[in-house]
Amino acid sequence: MRVASQIRLVLASASNARLRTLRDAGLDPEVIVSGVAEDVEPVDGVRELTARLAQLKAEAVSTRIDHGPQPTVVIGCDSMLELEGMGYGKPGTLAEAVERWRRMRGRFGLLHTGHHVIAHRGTDIARRAAVASTLVHFADITDEEIEAYVASTEPLSVAGGFTIDGLGGPFITKIEGDHSNVVGISLPLLRTMLNELGIWWPSLWS
Repeated sequence: MRVASQIRLVLASASNARLRTLRDAGLDPEVIVSGVAEDVEPVDGVRELTARLAQLKAEAVSTRIDHGPQPTVVIGCDSMLELEGMGYGKPGTLAEAVERWRRMRGRFGLLHTGHHVIAHRGTDIARRAAVASTLVHFADITDEEIEAYVASTEPLSVAGGFTIDGLGGPFITKIEGDHSNVVGISLPLLRTMLNELGIWWPSLWS
């Protein structure tokens, strides 16, 4: 059954890229930053870690919301790059970003984004969790290009230390999978998750 419009849509993320992606797709979510630290207890596998972090973010925000009669949907996401079995979030320093790009260039990695959706309808609560993965091929860029890109400081604020929709775009030669997932939120996956919760995607268009 389709849920009527007038849903309160909440994005539990500080990511401007995720917010911009949703807005470009016709949605206008309220943003409430979760404040969840990303150094959680160890989890087996990078995919599993992104799923766990997305869950923690969504739950942290959901518990802070005053849920009234209006249906509410909270979306939590977390992204990490997997390279040779290791997971990489945001580089902590410029030096770390340089070293990471030296490992990434000319190779490929998997960008995982965990998604966790919590739907409140009165006293009824439903949840969906899933992970989207996109294969990202990196150009074999020079040391000078790496240093110039890192000097822009863009890599410090994004999972994996790169963007596809910003200054890092020219350094991505190919992707296999969903483009929006690399930005930070998979629109096709999110639509499927909402459909499973009875929420019709066009009803969320602002």
